[in-house]
Amino acid sequence: MHNNYYLLRLLSSELESTLTGTVVSECFSQSKDELIIRFETTSSPFFIKASLLADFCCLSFPHEFNRARKNSVDLFSELIGLRVTGIRQFINERSFSLLFNHETELLFKMHGNRANLVLFTSGKPVSLFRNHLIADLEINLHTLDKSIDWSEEAFRKNIDQLNKFYFTFGKVVWKYLHNEGFEEKSAPEKWSMLHDVIQKLEHPEFYITKLNDELLLSLVEIGEPQQTFTSAKDALHQFSNIRAKRSGLQYEKDALLTKLRTRIKNGEAYLKKTSSKLKEIEADNHYKFWADLIMANLYRIEPGVKKIALEDFSTGKPVEIKLREELNAQKNAAIYYRKAKNQHIEIEKLKEAIDRKEDEILKLNNWIADIERIDSANDLKLFIRTSGLQADTPKKEAPLPYYEFEMQGYKIWVGKNAKHNDELTQRLAHKEDLWLHAKDVSGSHVLIKYQAGKNFPKPVIERAAELAAYYSKRKTETLCPVIFTPKKFVRKRKGDPPGAVIVEKEEVIMVEPKP
Repeated sequence: MHNNYYLLRLLSSELESTLTGTVVSECFSQSKDELIIRFETTSSPFFIKASLLADFCCLSFPHEFNRARKNSVDLFSELIGLRVTGIRQFINERSFSLLFNHETELLFKMHGNRANLVLFTSGKPVSLFRNHLIADLEINLHTLDKSIDWSEEAFRKNIDQLNKFYFTFGKVVWKYLHNEGFEEKSAPEKWSMLHDVIQKLEHPEFYITKLNDELLLSLVEIGEPQQTFTSAKDALHQFSNIRAKRSGLQYEKDALLTKLRTRIKNGEAYLKKTSSKLKEIEADNHYKFWADLIMANLYRIEPGVKKIALEDFSTGKPVEIKLREELNAQKNAAIYYRKAKNQHIEIEKLKEAIDRKEDEILKLNNWIADIERIDSANDLKLFIRTSGLQADTPKKEAPLPYYEFEMQGYKIWVGKNAKHNDELTQRLAHKEDLWLHAKDVSGSHVLIKYQAGKNFPKPVIERAAELAAYYSKRKTETLCPVIFTPKKFVRKRKGDPPGAVIVEKEEVIMVEPKP
């Protein structure tokens, strides 16, 4: 109801007494969908802040406003230096205009997600604040006033569609009437109630109130009033500030809740997968069964046998068991007993993991419930600090400074840029790693990671050289010379730019650049 016609009518009356005779000195924006207008008065400056967000448009009147040095742009330059001559409130319309000398007029169209500010010169629209609402360039100021027939005859004629006929009331007023039992009243009683509510709207108090968990600015007493005002300007300013703070808090809460719900979703998927694996292992107890069968039939199992069929103790049906031919029957049984033991250990670990994950999900659900009840930014910060949530939130790992490839079991690392080349060569490389680089041009440092006791295979060196050629200034050439040497022969001099090194000993290979 903060953009209701009755509120704007009272607001425009208050603003007229404040602004008439003042001069515009600044008109600028420093964030999307927000415009600041500064008026010079005989004492301190007066500010109008128009926040025209798609989901919340509202006016406020800060006592002071410090303009940012950066990311600030001047708008409606035609207004600078003009004097306010009055305010025009359009009848039964959620719009009013600031009137200036030189036939200039700034329209405040407070229409929810289509709210806009439109500058008029000599009655014609010349520029918009929200430029994408191009239909506003067709606005005719002479047609904005709307009429409502307040006669009893019109009331009775439209008694089945009063909420549409008396469109200036808005949802909150109709909710108020509903709570007062309006629908059950007779026609004369409804007519009387409408007159009573019009009196309230024309001479109201202003309530910042909570209705169905939503914060509203109302001209009638409804819901759970939080604050009461006698000035439209003061009420609107306070309401805008509270909503802005609540919006910021809600954004932080939503971001935090999304992370927690994602962790719960991932945890539930882990539980499902782990529980399925546990059931599968618990149902599969054949290792111990096979071992028991072997031990009960040692005399029947000859050395060198790869498999044997032994009778099930309970059913008498043959069970085929694989054996290691180089081991005797007792040692084969020992292997299966060991596997059964390992299987038991795995079962216990899976149960422990499931218990931990269930405890974690319970904790996350409790956190969500606690966060949803928080209604202030300070309480949210305190909760994050004291609950352990901050420490529990996994930190983002820094991205690796290299791309990794693999060939024949060898890891090949390719630096992503000059700075990462330094990190790769100076911090992450082992002295026995093989270092490669396209000859005589800038490009990525490439490492083949050393494996103890092994020589670097030629195909691996060729593949790494192809990568070094591709990630260099020679990537478009048919053949590229690439130098390679153990990293211990590569050093960096003090003061060299990022990526620059000295190679003391090198070999050269010719390859085709390939990604």
